[in-house]
Amino acid sequence: MPVDLQALYPRLIHLMLDTVFVVDRDNTIVFVSNACEALLGYPASELIGTPITRYMHPDDLDATKASIIRVMNGQPHFDFRNRYIRKDGGVVHILWAAFWSDEVGARIGVARNVTALTQAEEELRFLAHHDPLTRLCNRSLFNQRLAAALQAAHYHQKPLALLFLDVNGFKAINDLYGHALGDRVLCAIARRLEQCVAATGTVARMGGDEFTVLLTGSATPAAVSEKMGQILAAMAEPLGDEFGGLAMPSCSIGVALYPVDGQDADSLLSHADGDMYEKKRRRYAAG
Repeated sequence: MPVDLQALYPRLIHLMLDTVFVVDRDNTIVFVSNACEALLGYPASELIGTPITRYMHPDDLDATKASIIRVMNGQPHFDFRNRYIRKDGGVVHILWAAFWSDEVGARIGVARNVTALTQAEEELRFLAHHDPLTRLCNRSLFNQRLAAALQAAHYHQKPLALLFLDVNGFKAINDLYGHALGDRVLCAIARRLEQCVAATGTVARMGGDEFTVLLTGSATPAAVSEKMGQILAAMAEPLGDEFGGLAMPSCSIGVALYPVDGQDADSLLSHADGDMYEKKRRRYAAG
């Protein structure tokens, strides 16, 4: 016997993992499929008869209203993303396909939860410019910021400073205590550098146990000397009990000042690196 598709359609809609919304021209929800409870935390009975705009993330409201106008003007939208606030207060990222039906007199939309996908995309974008271990800027982003800072310094005739920091004896930490603990030490150093630099510059991990600091807020010789003292004092603070009694390693810091030590990125990095290794050499020579 032939299949009664008309009778089957409502069941199919409620079986869908994506959520189907039907919204009238006043933005009132007139129908929503059962999947909405997993998506927004509300059963259908609580949503029907309420304005759909009530659940939209306030930061996405203007863009969403613009999309609604587009759809109601006969331009279907198959790739619109926005955020909604769940019943429990959480935020869900949604991918929409929607069109306006003159026959029904309503906007019909299918909503897919893409929160995990969005978070993965954001993480990939972050990792393109940041070190995955310490979450500091990586070499690529640091070089971009250094180039921009040099242009600004040249234009405004203001100094800037570049610090090159190397952790003394870090290889021994990895060899004696293992790379897992060594990684935790690097993260501790990263957080201390961030606290010292704050909004006055940029901290980056260049690789291994080498870090750079770009100071643009106040880069006079006196201010740079004071900042280096602050960093060395922060690095001298002992590690917490969770490090099993491991002593905080010392650091050697080289410095280069623009424009006296170089007028381009390569010369400044080379000068700061050379200054750091000279201080490290004198440290080991002194015993």
